[in-house]
Amino acid sequence: MAKKKDNKWIQKAIKRPGSLRAIAKREGALNPDGTIKVSWLRKKAKGSGRVARKARLALTLRKLSKRK
Repeated sequence: MAKKKDNKWIQKAIKRPGSLRAIAKREGALNPDGTIKVSWLRKKAKGSGRVARKARLALTLRKLSKRK
């Protein structure tokens, strides 16, 4: 019998959910609809720290929703 596919693997992989949104809110990088500005993500993704890693992951995860 085959194993059941785990559809929530991305949610389990994110260690601190909401932390990038909190940083974006502090810096005023939220759109009126509550999403994070893509220009801010691209700017932050160029660094080398923890925020840069989170920004790069956010940009990658944006692409996954478009694949369906």
